[in-house]
Order: sequence, then structure tokens, then C-alpha cells
Amino acid sequence: MAMGCVVVVAIGSAYGILRANLTSTYSHFIFDTALIGLYLSQFLAVGKRGSAGLDDRILRPWVIFLIVWPTLLILLPFQTFLVSIVGLRGNMFMLPALLLGNRLSDRDLRVLAISFAVINMVTLSFGVAEYFIGIESFFPYGPTTTTIYASMDGGGHHRIPSTFSNAHSYAGVMCSTIPFLFGAWAHLLGSGWRKLLLIAGMVCALLGVLMAATRMYMVLAMLLVLIGTTSGKISIWKRALWILAIGILVNAAMTNERWQRYRSLGDSDTVSERVAGSVNRDFFEILLDYPIGNGLGGGGTSIPYFLQSQVKVPISVENEYSRILLEQGVVGMLGWVSFALWFLARRSAFVNNPWLAGRRLAWWLCAFNLVTAALSNGMLTSIPNTFIVMLAMGWAWVVPKPAPTTAVARPRAVRLADVAGVRA
Repeated sequence: MAMGCVVVVAIGSAYGILRANLTSTYSHFIFDTALIGLYLSQFLAVGKRGSAGLDDRILRPWVIFLIVWPTLLILLPFQTFLVSIVGLRGNMFMLPALLLGNRLSDRDLRVLAISFAVINMVTLSFGVAEYFIGIESFFPYGPTTTTIYASMDGGGHHRIPSTFSNAHSYAGVMCSTIPFLFGAWAHLLGSGWRKLLLIAGMVCALLGVLMAATRMYMVLAMLLVLIGTTSGKISIWKRALWILAIGILVNAAMTNERWQRYRSLGDSDTVSERVAGSVNRDFFEILLDYPIGNGLGGGGTSIPYFLQSQVKVPISVENEYSRILLEQGVVGMLGWVSFALWFLARRSAFVNNPWLAGRRLAWWLCAFNLVTAALSNGMLTSIPNTFIVMLAMGWAWVVPKPAPTTAVARPRAVRLADVAGVRA
């Protein structure tokens, strides 16, 4: 399962640059094919393991509801069939990853962490090349790259997307890999080259966030760094190495103009304007006008350019919960709000176990995504960030199994009959 997840993340990481250079409309479904293959191998293949001994009877009903409800909405005649199918993909396609995250074993987590470190290093190499050469050599201008060319960093240059669809996806994936990397790094014993690879993967992730120049993920990266630094599950020398790496990155950020877009967070007018722009249509106005929704895809759920003309009454909102309300109606929105509150109230991620440092970061990562979904969209559609976040959410949800205790054999009492038998 771990290698299947790695393949999905690797293909999702290359999805942006592949789609930009492949003009066929079928290139939009490269990631979908990989994810369907993973689902088939894990949920339908005969003889596969179950939930690795973990009880998912509480999580499974939530996943079923969040998948079945938007599926039923295809029957409503609000949008054309193709638009509804794409909208369905954006509302439920990556939710089964919650159950996969619930099944992650210790070995799976190690494989994911090492693989994420390698992916982060590869994507950073593309980012560095784009930083010095420019994005034009990697992303030809076209209908799939308009967002990339419209995004600028603090120095007036194009923000770096690396191999992803846009800079936000790049920064989001880099942040989402940190809990797995940090958890494995804090938990791993011996294997010096693996420790170096994991710390290199985290440094590459934080550099990627700086190069992408996204304010929201800069805040998330700072939050994860702060929580990781104060974690009580790492040794003194690991803490010193972590602080040294962070210090080097902070110094690099302070001396590079292109990496200083985060400074606008100190401008209250800019922040308030950005928040007002995110909630660009009143929530209650949508509730009154579309109580049962505008149909799947009617809220702008990553509709490809070749289907945008088929959307009936197109409405654009930059608020994930408003978008869910607009596409799934009141029932779907209440379902998601209830699920978010249920997850935030669950404290299993803070149960003491060898992976506590990583699980704690995973909980904060998911909490950040659920809360900031009220200020942005893409929580359910970012490739492959949504998939990784759902894995982390399933991992942070489950109560870890206690470490097996080895029974100490007690010396058998010597009986008189045994002694007599030996003498005989």
C-alpha cells in the first residue's frame, strides 16, 4: 500500500508539468488513473489485508456519507452530465484516502517518509532551474498555465510551481509531507543515511514553500516548524540540528527579495482585503438562493477549460465551505462542517506512541486545512496535496495500538516429583 501511495504522489507531483506539455484533453486524467489503480488494489483485490488490525468502524460511515451524498446529486438536472462528473470528482474522489491513512503501519510510514524526501529533492531541483532559467522553458503558455503566469512573487517575478499545476499546489505538498518526514526522523534509530535524507527532505520542503511565495502555506510552515521545535519526542542533538537548519533557512529568506512575500502578512489592510476577497459572496445569500445547490461543478470545482462553457449559471466563490454549499446544498455543507468539528475534537493524535511527533504535526496540518478552507478553495481538489492531507487525517484519527509487551517467563516451581524423576 505504501508504494502505491508513493506512485500516486509521484504522478500527482508531475501532473502539472505533464498537463502543460501534453495538449491532449486526456492529460487531465493522468492523476485520476493512478488513484483509481491504487483504490482497486486496496479495496477490491481479493486477499489484501484489512485495516491492519485497526478499527475504522467510526471513520467509515463518515467517508461513506461524504461520498454517497454528492454521488446522488448527479441525478439532479442542474448541470450537464460531464460537468456533474467533473464536479463529483472534485467533491469525493480523494476521500477514500482517509481509510488508507487509517491503515498505515510502521513500515508503511517509513517507506512514505523516505519516498517523500526523494520527491521533495527532485521537485526542488526543478524549482531551482525555474528560478534561474524562468518558467517558460517548463510551462508553455496556454489555457492550463494561465494561473502560473498570473502569479508573482515579492520581486515581481513568476512564483515557482516546480512540477505542479501552480505555486499553491507546490507549497501545499511541501507542507503536507513535513509531518511524515519529521515523524520518521524523530522516530528512526540508527541508519545515519536515512536520517540525513529525511532532514534534507524537510529542508527542501521549506525551501519549496519559500520559492512558491504563498502566504497561507508560509504561515502553515511556520506553525509546523514551531510545533516540531517544541516537540518532546526528539533528542537534544536532533533538536539542535533542526534549529540549525531552520536558522539557515530564515537567514536565506531574510536576504532574498523574491522570498519575502510573507512580509505582507504584517500589513493589516492587505490581510483584511485578502480575507474579504476570499469571502466574495455572502454565505447566507448562497444559502437562500441555492438551498439544494447549483449542481456539481456549479461552484467552479476545477472545471477544465474545455468544459467551462457548459457550466450553467457559473458562480465563482473563494471559500471552500461556500463552494460545498453551492454544489452539495445544505446537507452536504452540514455534513462537512460536522466532520470537521468531529475531527478537531478527537485527540487520538496526541496519544503517546513512537510516532507522536509526526502524528501531532499531522493533526495540526489537517486542522489548519479545515479552518483555512473558509478563506480559500481547493481543499478537496488540490493534486496531489488533497490526497496527502487525507492520508494524514486518517493517520492522525486512529488510536495507535499499544506496543506489544513481551511476557517474562517465570521460573517454574520445582516439584518433588520432578526431582524424584531426575534422580531415577
